[in-house]
Amino acid sequence: MRSLAAAVLLLAPAAAVAVGEHFTVSAAYVAPAKPKAAATVAVTFIPADPDVKINQEPAPRLKLDPEQVVLVDRQPPPARRGESGGEPKYLDVSLPVSFPVAVSPNAPKGEQAVKGNVTYFYCSKREGWCRKGTSEVAFIVNVP
Repeated sequence: MRSLAAAVLLLAPAAAVAVGEHFTVSAAYVAPAKPKAAATVAVTFIPADPDVKINQEPAPRLKLDPEQVVLVDRQPPPARRGESGGEPKYLDVSLPVSFPVAVSPNAPKGEQAVKGNVTYFYCSKREGWCRKGTSEVAFIVNVP
C-alpha cells in the first residue's frame, strides 16, 4: 500500500486523480520516445474492491475537453458492439490503458493543462451488477 501511495504522489504534479466508489482513475501524458512515434495518454485504474472488474468490451474511451487546443485525439472509432455470448473479459488493471494522441501544431509552447473524461464499464460478478463509470481526468503536456 505504501508503494501505491508513493506512485500516486509521484504522478500528482502531472495528473489529477479522480477517486470514485470503485476505482481511483488517473491520467498522464506520455511523450513519444522517438521523433515520429505516437504520443499517448496513459490512464490508470486502481480498484477499491478487488471483486469489481473493468470490462474489455466495450473498451474504455477517453474524450478530450473540446475547449483544449493542445492535443488531437487519434483514437480509432469505437468498435461496434456485437454478440459476446461468452464469459466477459476484463482489463488487466496492473497496466495503464493507452489512448493515442498527437500534439496540435497550434499548441502553445510550455506546460499546458489538459482535461478529459474517461468512460468505462465495470461489473461485480459476486454481487451480479454492471455499471457505466465516468471519471474526469487532468494532466500536464509539455509542448516543446
